[in-house]
Amino acid sequence: MSEKDLLERIRNGDEAAFLQLYNSWQNTIYRFALQMTGSQSFAEDITQEVFLLLIRKKVDFDPNKGNFSSFLYGIARNFSLRAIRKNFRHQMIFSIFNHPKEEPVAEGDPLSNLSDQERTENLRRCILSLPRRYREVVILCDLHELTYLEAAAAIKTEVGTIRSRLHRGRELLAQKLRSNPGPRAENEGGTPYELPAL
Repeated sequence: MSEKDLLERIRNGDEAAFLQLYNSWQNTIYRFALQMTGSQSFAEDITQEVFLLLIRKKVDFDPNKGNFSSFLYGIARNFSLRAIRKNFRHQMIFSIFNHPKEEPVAEGDPLSNLSDQERTENLRRCILSLPRRYREVVILCDLHELTYLEAAAAIKTEVGTIRSRLHRGRELLAQKLRSNPGPRAENEGGTPYELPAL
């Protein structure tokens, strides 16, 4: 069943259709909102708002205008930007790093595991410090692996704009990582930066 069909069934009160759509997309939307805002509470609220909006028939998905992922990322982006603007004065965007979530320690070298976690946190901070127009395309294209076309549909801009912003965003991110490399951040693969699973 297509996402458009699921939306129609959801709007007719089909709980099973809602659960199917929610289970398919909830983690992705939460992760995107967390990466955009840097706040777990914002990400939880944004995820809830996205799905409530779908239930309340306030938006309509048109497959002729793009795919469902771009449609959903676009909604989550709008809520994320609203949350960032609303709380900018309090600098809540960096609050997640004041109380980082504990992650289970994997088997192996404890120092290596700690170093990997520190590198991931450093990368998160560097991504969050990018200007919004660059941060969102780095998150969409590099972390969520959207194509240029899908990212352009989510942001409602041209593919060429996505390409140029992504190029500039990667340059800025590489500069930030060079100036604040964190542990063991030497460039082993010849790429400007590595993106672990965030």
